Amino acid sequence: MTIRYKRPDAKDALSLVQAAKRQMDFTLTMKPTDDSAFTIVRNIYECFRMLGDALLVKKGVESDDHLAPINELLKLKVNTVRPIFLIDNLRRLRHNVNYYGYSPKKAEADDAISIAKSCFNQLYAAALREVEK
Repeated sequence: MTIRYKRPDAKDALSLVQAAKRQMDFTLTMKPTDDSAFTIVRNIYECFRMLGDALLVKKGVESDDHLAPINELLKLKVNTVRPIFLIDNLRRLRHNVNYYGYSPKKAEADDAISIAKSCFNQLYAAALREVEK
């Protein structure tokens, strides 16, 4: 993992947070099926990753992997119905989808949607507060 330090950019961080929210809202309108599971799982994970990236951008940190953004999210103090560490499971699932040709099923899309519905809005609000400081 390589971390580069650069100038903190609150405007870019805010843009990432807002884009994550728009994409999540859109993704949650999709009907979960075996065919749509690939897109749903990947999009939901990417929305969480974008929130983590926004936190790093606000600090002036650029990471070349997905671990740092997810770890930033795990540091946020939020109350959620499901544990936020489950986002790392989404990271691994998305990695298998992107790099090993794994085809997620409807049940996995349903689980990703459940994680998103129980965690995303709280993490979004917390990330938004952080980037607006």
